[in-house]
Amino acid sequence: MATGPHILAIDQGTTSTRAILFDRAGAPVATAQRELRQIYPQSGWVEHDPEEIWQATLETCRQVLATDGYEVAGIGITNQRETTILWDRETGAPIHNAIVWQDRRTAEACRAVAEAGHAPLIAERTGLVPNPYFSASKLAWLLDNIDVARAQAGSGKLAFGTIDSFLLWRLTGGAVHATDATNASRTGLFDIHRQVWDDDLLELWRLPAALLPEVRDSTGDFGETAPDLFNHAIPIRGIAGDQQAASIGQACFTPGMVKSTYGTGAFMLLNTGDQPVTSDNRLLTTIAYRLDGQTSYALEGSIFVAGAAVQWLRDGLKIIDAAPDTEAMAEGLASNRGVYMVPAFTGLGAPHWDPEARGALFGLTRDTGTAEIARAALEAVAYQSHDLLDAMARDHGQPIQAIRIDGGMAANDWLGQFLADILNLRADRPAVIETTALGAAYLAGLGAGVYANLDEIADLWRHERSFAPAMDDNSRAALLSGWRDAISRLTGLAP
Repeated sequence: MATGPHILAIDQGTTSTRAILFDRAGAPVATAQRELRQIYPQSGWVEHDPEEIWQATLETCRQVLATDGYEVAGIGITNQRETTILWDRETGAPIHNAIVWQDRRTAEACRAVAEAGHAPLIAERTGLVPNPYFSASKLAWLLDNIDVARAQAGSGKLAFGTIDSFLLWRLTGGAVHATDATNASRTGLFDIHRQVWDDDLLELWRLPAALLPEVRDSTGDFGETAPDLFNHAIPIRGIAGDQQAASIGQACFTPGMVKSTYGTGAFMLLNTGDQPVTSDNRLLTTIAYRLDGQTSYALEGSIFVAGAAVQWLRDGLKIIDAAPDTEAMAEGLASNRGVYMVPAFTGLGAPHWDPEARGALFGLTRDTGTAEIARAALEAVAYQSHDLLDAMARDHGQPIQAIRIDGGMAANDWLGQFLADILNLRADRPAVIETTALGAAYLAGLGAGVYANLDEIADLWRHERSFAPAMDDNSRAALLSGWRDAISRLTGLAP
């Protein structure tokens, strides 16, 4: 018989939906996962089926709750950010597929907004840039392209939400339409300084305020599940976007601490404390978490394609059977043999912000094989991480001592060492590598009283392995020079 309080984390990601039950020490005791179908209606467009997401959420939660004897103190939700859903308030039915954060259909609209001179306003209020990555342009597209959607939105018949909001609505039987400050900060509509939806930005994108969810702290009372879903009502006590949740799971609570999550994409966050830092190097200023009305901020760099490149090796090129195969392939080579991959399948994120860029391989010769291509996919993750960390160090103004890494790709020992070598920095991998779900559990635990404060959570963090840099400076410089050359060649191909 299990004893003590447990916390259920819902981790709704880009490629799968998971439910994980954690004990108070942060150890997973039950896990269920369902893969998520990717829908590509046109080149550069990416969608998900919201009903598929909902069913997977129900199934995985029910599976991990099926074991008797667990006392569940609360539920925490973490989610793929920026992905946009519009649904009918009366029926709860989505009026269109979810438009995924990777989607680039609104690139032209974002370019028009920037060319009209609105980028400084967006940066000042939201810490973001005009880019199809964020929710605002996606929501505007839905209203402009779905019959009668704009009229219904203006009359209050429709509700907008990122994935957390949609799941919260469904879990509470439509009783709660809310989000947390971290997810709100990724829409491009939320003033991260005043902590309110911004009327000027709503007017810019022609969006009615009636669509918007209430913005709450990242931990607190988000209602409870409808009793018929899991045989009894369970309180929902924490919500955060996936990258902020990972930062919490990594216990990055002190200014200057950095985490980088390697999943479908890769996302690096630097805690800047209670003061937002404006980037001079094309990074994003975002909300790390908001607790008891007090906001902590972060600098963020976003890499759109990391693990997705390995998926492409598996599902597109079919040169590997499973992601772990890349580790042995990379280890089997003495060098990259001059092969570089720029995985801009859905554009380039920070610090380049080029939504029109597309992926490319450089340095191919007749003797290039599958191992070189697999290694190039892994190396690209480290090179992009170097670009982000370099920009962060310049914005932060102080040297960064170490980086905490997590996510599925961080299980690859070869990649962990190569990251440490290219970053010239110690890379610490935690005992619980899936820190996104763990962060959601910690937030719910705070809200449910399982933990008294962040110090208790920080005390639970344990590292499983540290990778120390072992590459000489000349080798590092040569590899980075090759990467910069590949980037310049790619951008030089743009019309």
